[in-house]
Amino acid sequence: MIALTIYSRPGCHLCDEMKTVVQRVVRSVTAPITVEEIDISTDHDLEARYGVEIPVLLVDGKKAAKYRISEKELMRIVRGRSRGSSGLGG
Repeated sequence: MIALTIYSRPGCHLCDEMKTVVQRVVRSVTAPITVEEIDISTDHDLEARYGVEIPVLLVDGKKAAKYRISEKELMRIVRGRSRGSSGLGG
């Protein structure tokens, strides 16, 4: 199972774009994927940590992107994870 976590806030157009990319990739792969969206505006600590960087995408708990990610890049990461490698940073 691949876990995708998106840190975002309401009214963030980049967040909406990233969520759209994530949903397209999830629909196009056969690997089992969970997606969790976390609204940082409801948590002071998360707001302090991610406030100027959102959206932030974590793949299996590791930061994979901030601001934007292309479908091609996320697909590469997801396919790498489904084959057992990190798929990150390489």
